[in-house]
Amino acid sequence: MGYVKWSHETLNHFCGDVFKAFGFTEEESNQIKDVLLTADLYGIESHGMQRMVRYHKGIEKGTIHPQAKPEIVFETPISAVIDGHNGMGQLISVYAMKKAIEKAKKTGVGIVTVRESNHFGIAGYYAKMACDEGLLGMACTNSEAIMVPTFGKKAMLGSNPIAVAMPADPYPFFFDCSTTVVTRGKLEMYNKMEKPLPDGWALDKDGHASTDAPDVLFNIVAKKGGGIMPLGGNEEVTGSHKGYGYGMLCELFSSILSMGVTSDHCCTFPDKTGICHGFMAIDPAAFGDPQAIRRHFSEYLEALRESPKAEGKDRIYTHGEKEVLAEKDRREHGLPVNDNTMVELANLCGYLGLDFNKYFDGYELPKESKFFTGNY
Repeated sequence: MGYVKWSHETLNHFCGDVFKAFGFTEEESNQIKDVLLTADLYGIESHGMQRMVRYHKGIEKGTIHPQAKPEIVFETPISAVIDGHNGMGQLISVYAMKKAIEKAKKTGVGIVTVRESNHFGIAGYYAKMACDEGLLGMACTNSEAIMVPTFGKKAMLGSNPIAVAMPADPYPFFFDCSTTVVTRGKLEMYNKMEKPLPDGWALDKDGHASTDAPDVLFNIVAKKGGGIMPLGGNEEVTGSHKGYGYGMLCELFSSILSMGVTSDHCCTFPDKTGICHGFMAIDPAAFGDPQAIRRHFSEYLEALRESPKAEGKDRIYTHGEKEVLAEKDRREHGLPVNDNTMVELANLCGYLGLDFNKYFDGYELPKESKFFTGNY
């Protein structure tokens, strides 16, 4: 299977109509599609258009409740706990990070934890919200269990990504990564591309290394065992316990402080996923002159980029630099979408009664394709 490129305008129009057809307001639709397409613009394909099937199936099955509104159930001047009532993860998370930003501007720090939500897209989107306001931002989430703990053979933690963003020049620091070697979305992309997984990514149901994407995904869905390795692989000698520990830090800020559903129980209910999130915003002014801190940080980032290069390498990137370059390229030359994802979008149009050809005129769907529904 190959790829087809579409302009940001085309995909933006399509996503807006899809979410409005699901019953979201225009403002809500704009928030959801902005998170989604930001992932594709940044080159994070696993969380872009290919995630549409997840939202489609979640709404269809009733685990995502489009009309739900987030509710603050506990609050202090620096913190809040939000119950998302199983609404759309992006909407709950934008609301939560705005609350964290508001608190940080008043007190210097804002920490907000969320329970009863859904998949929220890329964690970095919310960290960047704080960064755009001149603050240091952090976001994390738990998810359906896909991480097998060190020495285990059953998935017990989610991909549990942690993102941090902070203002700097000439572009912000932007770090967003799962605490597993890769995300489940990466396995889905390899499944769509009909390619074996790289060594060191996944484990079969007995805890042995596996490169079989369909089998690993089936086992995750069916709770048969196996899953994805923590950062560092599956042995202590390569640092497996560190990735496992980072995943636990995320669990603390999401499901534990919120008294929500832990990863091992997420996506096991008929009417919700139970996914939880954590958000933090910190005002650099709480530590001194924010502009001086920004200059100090920018100088260090530049020193990193200009430090000696390994043999055969001509560039050192700092986190966020590749995303800036990817966005520029994709706005100019289009966003690539996998042919199997296009099949999922056509199926979505059929479900909603939208005209697929209105958005993707001239595109011919592949005759043979993989439609991955997962347990969404």
